[in-house]
Amino acid sequence: MNELSKPLLPAEHGHMSDGHQPAGTSPYLLFAHEPYYPLPAREINTSVVAAACLLHPHIKQPDGMRIHRQLVRGRRPGEIVPLATLTQELGGGARWGDVGDWEAVVADLVRLIRGEGCDALSLGLPTIERALLCSGPDSTVRVVDPATQECTSYGPQDRTAVLDQVRHHLAWAEAGGSLWPGDHVLSSPSTGP
Repeated sequence: MNELSKPLLPAEHGHMSDGHQPAGTSPYLLFAHEPYYPLPAREINTSVVAAACLLHPHIKQPDGMRIHRQLVRGRRPGEIVPLATLTQELGGGARWGDVGDWEAVVADLVRLIRGEGCDALSLGLPTIERALLCSGPDSTVRVVDPATQECTSYGPQDRTAVLDQVRHHLAWAEAGGSLWPGDHVLSSPSTGP
């Protein structure tokens, strides 16, 4: 598989944390989105944000709070949770309606990132890596070479390897401080149902 492209430093998106979210105390949300191009020939198509970004007042509420609750429930500090993992946990997406409008929340998060209202690890993932992160943890991605008709399969272990690369980039990006979730984030809701 290809090496992940070098991410933009979070500082290029705004501020670094000033103590709002201590490093590694909360999970992170990883989500793919429509690509944008902050620099010529530089595609950003996937982002990682601190869970607290879901509590930002510019995120659709109470959807952001409900997704935050789903994201942090039972997670390890510093865990990177792809949106596809939440989808699988929610009955393959059948229960998203009970939690929130994830599409509106993702659109709000991208606007927040691009407007420098929070920090994000911004990545330009190659097609296969992005497909693995957009699939559930137990999924297989199959790629057919049109010239040879040869099929290559990528599975859960490949997805884990991509998440490990993202984790490495996140550690590098947070070397100077944790990802800043933005100003005036709402109080964290209870972790009950």
